[in-house]
Amino acid sequence: MGPNMTNITRVLTRIDEINRRLVPSTYQQTPPTNSRFVDVLNDVSRIRRDSHSRSPASGKTSYDELKDVITECAEKYNVDQELIRAMIQVESGWTTDAVSDKGAQGLMQLMPRTAAMLGVEDPFDPAQNIDGGTRYISDLTDKYRGDVEKALAAYNAGPARVDSGNIPEVSRRYVRNIMSIYRRLREAG
Repeated sequence: MGPNMTNITRVLTRIDEINRRLVPSTYQQTPPTNSRFVDVLNDVSRIRRDSHSRSPASGKTSYDELKDVITECAEKYNVDQELIRAMIQVESGWTTDAVSDKGAQGLMQLMPRTAAMLGVEDPFDPAQNIDGGTRYISDLTDKYRGDVEKALAAYNAGPARVDSGNIPEVSRRYVRNIMSIYRRLREAG
């Protein structure tokens, strides 16, 4: 017997009502389309943030601007600088205020719950985001006994999916892209 969806539907309906009151014009333009509770909350956060966001070019940065932060985090968490650079390139394209359609935020695209778990108070602050993202990939690399590709898959799809062996193709592509950039950066020295 499956779960009783009546209560979940009531909760989602109530969330919609509350959000229409909080952000009426923006909410009507882009209503959440997801059916999962956490996805709805992430959509609402994105909608609110989009309504107060900076211009698209305002969050663009570069490796040169963040080199010291990346070096410090690499040393602190024993992660190759080139891996951090490759992750930032793939995750956000060096855009500090990037937000994915799933709600991941900042340079290393931390999900709000993961950011909170890592103590990242402002995921759009480059130093906090890189510190949190580097710590997370370091923890995952430890969990998977040095298997960077498994750690990257868990970073993207979540450890539960990796542990169950159910890694989506999009995550496999993500790992291949990062590893390709990572190898090129290492070869370039």
